Amino acid sequence: MNTAEAKHILEAALLTSAEPLSPNSLRRLFNDEFDEETIRLLLEDLRRDWASRGIELLPLASGWRFQTRPEMRPYLDRLRSERPPKYSRAVLETLAIIAYRQPVTRGDIEEIRGVSVATPVIKALEDRGWVEILGHREAPGRPALLGTTRQFLDDLGLRSLEELPPLDGDWGDAADGLALAVPEAEVPTESTPNTPPPEEPHV
Repeated sequence: MNTAEAKHILEAALLTSAEPLSPNSLRRLFNDEFDEETIRLLLEDLRRDWASRGIELLPLASGWRFQTRPEMRPYLDRLRSERPPKYSRAVLETLAIIAYRQPVTRGDIEEIRGVSVATPVIKALEDRGWVEILGHREAPGRPALLGTTRQFLDDLGLRSLEELPPLDGDWGDAADGLALAVPEAEVPTESTPNTPPPEEPHV
């Protein structure tokens, strides 16, 4: 099989898959005729083929995926029949703290934010598949240690946590950055002060 035909097969598989596909899983398309490194080279070549289009091919934490470019979002949003869920400042700031400081406990988050963390805030992040329990701290009560998931990295278009943007400013700025990075994580349009109010139960 020539490389042009192999690229067409890879393209079809990736365009029709609902989940990112790893080079190792893509080898099954060819009955292991190509090794993983060859698949990676073909994917990089395919990525260049799509470089000037509205859709791009990206390597993520759990594999490769076609997705629309960020600059296309304002136009595609006009076709949505339903508005994506809006997460409160409390949820996004909590997510930012977990992403940049993980593993952290709920107590760590409360100490950093200066307010208590409502249970629905953590639950919203777990339900979205962005946060999970990584273990328990050896301390009284063995509090759960929270960290981000592969789904979180995939939704942000990242391969690893090292690709998170540098943390500049306060946690409110970090929360705004996450809101822009993930289309499903929209914050209310009204301005929100950098100093969070006590306990925000809304998620």
